[in-house]
Amino acid sequence: MDFDVLFIGSGQGAYNGAIPMSQAGLKVAVAEEGRFGGVCTNRGCNAKITLDRPVEILRQVEQLQEKGFNGAPILNWEDLMAHKHEVIDGLSESNRMKLVNAGVTILTGHAKFVDDHTVSIDGHHYSSTKIVIVSGQHPHQMEIPGSELFHDSTDFLVTEHLPAKMAIIGGGYVAMESATIANAFGCDVTVILRGTKVLRGFYQPYVQKIISDLQSRGVKFNFSESIEQARQTTAGIQLNGTDGYQLTADYVLDASGRRPNVQNMDLDRIGLKFDEATGIEVDDHLQTNVPGIYATGDVIQKTVPKITPTAIFESLYLSHLFKQETTAAINYPAIPHTVFTSPRIAAVGVEVAEAKAHPEKYHIVEFDYATDWFRQVGNETNGGITIVYDADNIVVGAVSYGNDAVETINGLTDIIENKTSHEDVERLLYIFPSIAHSYMRKV
Repeated sequence: MDFDVLFIGSGQGAYNGAIPMSQAGLKVAVAEEGRFGGVCTNRGCNAKITLDRPVEILRQVEQLQEKGFNGAPILNWEDLMAHKHEVIDGLSESNRMKLVNAGVTILTGHAKFVDDHTVSIDGHHYSSTKIVIVSGQHPHQMEIPGSELFHDSTDFLVTEHLPAKMAIIGGGYVAMESATIANAFGCDVTVILRGTKVLRGFYQPYVQKIISDLQSRGVKFNFSESIEQARQTTAGIQLNGTDGYQLTADYVLDASGRRPNVQNMDLDRIGLKFDEATGIEVDDHLQTNVPGIYATGDVIQKTVPKITPTAIFESLYLSHLFKQETTAAINYPAIPHTVFTSPRIAAVGVEVAEAKAHPEKYHIVEFDYATDWFRQVGNETNGGITIVYDADNIVVGAVSYGNDAVETINGLTDIIENKTSHEDVERLLYIFPSIAHSYMRKV
């Protein structure tokens, strides 16, 4: 065999495991046909949060108008986009060099399976005892006449000049985060949804606060509308839907979802089980139905959040497994997740809906930040936190809405994962005043 482990893809589901495997003496290769680091590093999370940072600051300044601030800063999209390139563009090469410096062999090109232990890359064959598929996902493209006029999230994150009028199709993470950013920079934004729910995976009372805030800023939400076709006109891209629905925009963002990258790898040739919509089937050791072939990251079927920290955890798990440090099945911890709107929504653990459905197992306590003096320092009056407790009064879930929702949920993740009792929480002292001191007093 040429290698002990060969990763197809260089995202976080590969990178974090490949390096410790190589440092432990395994012969490791990473095959990549694009930029190293995957979607998150190059055209996802990192780019998104760079574009969002001025929006986050602006919102906090707005809250303090006539309470220390008179006038707000002016946002400049072109300057910000240049800064985004400064932050992001060098990361791919940096990731590649970290692999190289750790002794990982780099294979450049598109990998296809020849057999259970062999892949072909640009006509060259490479064999490996174990192969890990880390191919990720790509933006879904609507299959309607005129959809070639649409842009996806990758396009939006490199848009040099923000359009005057944007239509966003979808109601998930990409749709809401893009709407937040574009609206803050002065774009006329309309969000179009087939259904009536936005951010289905989050606590809906807090989601409604996000919608109301965006609506107050001019974002329009068109619910229960299905786009059937699009065409270019002199006025812009005209969208036509059912029952005579029509909207014209300068720019259309297709945020209708994401699909696993399972195409053009000849997975059928080796009999590997996968679904075009949901991804690759794996067992509790992240192994596919084909012995010796594994998968990590967003390409696999799973109920836990498909986010970067999950892929990192899976990659580290495979590192321990392949180094023979464990034989146990993967045991996912509490996984916090967020949507980077302004304010944020973040959650971890048992969902409020699940808790309400089983009152014999859980009870819920909700806190409104309007009565929290520390939040009033920043004039933040529209936030809150909802905490789920089990029958033993141990925190098992939480969802927060507010400027500091991410940090609040990060802190509570430790409490949940360690099953910390109220008595033990009393021994956890935090700087006063601080966000941690504020939310921990509620636990």
